[in-house]
Formats: sequence, structure tokens, C-alpha cells
Amino acid sequence: MLHDQPDGCETPGVDPSNSSLPAPLRGLHRLPQSATHPNQLSNAEMAGLLLLSATPEDPDRQGLKATPARYAKAMTQLLSGYHTTPEAVAGSGVFSSESNGLVSVREVEFYSLCEHHMLPFWGKISVAYYPGEQIVGLSKIPRLINMYARRLQVQERLTQQVADALFGLIKPRAVVVRATAQHLCMMMRGVEKQRSETVTEAGSGLSQLSDLEISRLYAAL
Repeated sequence: MLHDQPDGCETPGVDPSNSSLPAPLRGLHRLPQSATHPNQLSNAEMAGLLLLSATPEDPDRQGLKATPARYAKAMTQLLSGYHTTPEAVAGSGVFSSESNGLVSVREVEFYSLCEHHMLPFWGKISVAYYPGEQIVGLSKIPRLINMYARRLQVQERLTQQVADALFGLIKPRAVVVRATAQHLCMMMRGVEKQRSETVTEAGSGLSQLSDLEISRLYAAL
């Protein structure tokens, strides 16, 4: 997690002269002069410094001096989804249902980080459900998507988590979720395919529906 070290808290001893350390940690001797007290840095800032130390760059040059702090701030925002729950996101936005008609929120954009390479993937998620006794405020669905997207993720799990969260919050008759995304781990590296898209789907409660209802549910995505 991206937490600052409490005052007086010692980071487990890192001796940059220790040749048995992994190469990036041995690079700690190259930390900028402004970071001569690593124990005062957040875990995320230290991660940023370690990344810089693994390159031939000079971490003391003007363009890089504040990079670890900027990196930490960015990662704290991008991984902020760990610090909340579906119940907190929904808050008072759960209401009694006045009808059983289909509800759909389509093409909600999202941005996330692949847990395998910590590279971005992004796209759109559509959600459709048949209410049971409750509905959720429409804005809560994008908020749920953001909550799960702002974690280290794989697209398959992200899709399932959104479906499970909505099902757990309001117990609809059925819910389906479809995500379509592009992954930088396939675009910038590896196979380097620029135009490929990945589509994942997840659902719950479909066995309770008629064939016509299932067809209409998926058509609403």
C-alpha cells in the first residue's frame, strides 16, 4: 500500500554497498542529494527513486529531482480504489425499486493498471440489470467501476468484481457487465499489436431469466 512511513519508523535496513542485494537496490548510492534520508520517504517515492537508479539517468538533474514525489502522488491516485468499499461508494444511493424494467449504463470509460507489468489499460464498461426490490443511483455505477479500476488489475477480474459488487448491493434479478479495453502491455512491449481490443463479460442471476429477458439484457450493453 502507498503509505508514508510514520515519524521515527525505521525502514528495514538497506545497505547500498551490500553486493548480495538486487541490482536496483544496490543503486541506492545514486539517490539524489535531496534524498539522503530514505527513511523519510514514502514507499512510493522510494519505488520511484529505485526506478531512476536502474537507469543511466542522473537523478539530481532538474527534470528528475521531483520525479519520485510526482510518481508517488500519481500512484497514490491511480491505486486509491483499495481504500474504499462498494457500500461506502453507494452510500445513501440505494433506493426501493418502483418497477422491474431493465436498467443500463453504457460505455463508462475507465483507466487501470495491469498487475503483471504495472502498465495502463483502459476502455469502456457497460452494465445492465433487471432490478429486484432495489435500484442504485445511476452515478454510483461509474463510481463502482472507478473503485475497482483504481487497483492493480486484470480485466477479467475487474469485470467480475463490478458485477459481483452490484449484485451484492441491490440483489437484482440479474446483472451483466461487459468491458472492452486496450492494454499497453500488448501495445508498447511484447507482441506490440496496436489495434487489438480485449472483451470480457461477467454476469449473475441469469438462470432466473427467460431467453427473451437474457437477450434484451445483453442487447442493452
